[in-house]
Amino acid sequence: MKGFYTILLLVISNTFMTFAWYGHLKFGQMKGFKELGLWAVILISWGIALFEYCCQVPANRIGSDINGGPFSLIELKVIQEVISLSVFTVFTLVFFQNETFRWNHIVGFTFLILAVYFIFKK
Repeated sequence: MKGFYTILLLVISNTFMTFAWYGHLKFGQMKGFKELGLWAVILISWGIALFEYCCQVPANRIGSDINGGPFSLIELKVIQEVISLSVFTVFTLVFFQNETFRWNHIVGFTFLILAVYFIFKK
């Protein structure tokens, strides 16, 4: 069950972080946000990122074998990276339709899946 909660928290965490890092690029299309200066956008993104940390830190504490969880630190990091790139890809395809998903992206994801396989191979 700890593995499930770890992965769920990492998905939530990475969703917040993706919005914090890239969501502001859509502010120019949102009423009331066009005139915001860089520091205002940074503070808004930082506020969103706070929720990322509220999920990321517990995910790592629950999931780490140091605290009785099922994953080594290396395994946690690989899981986090795969989730991060997966969330980012979905986010990009949904919110930035001008971006295209090409064959080389599929090859890259295939290599990520292989990386997960080899990291978890005992």
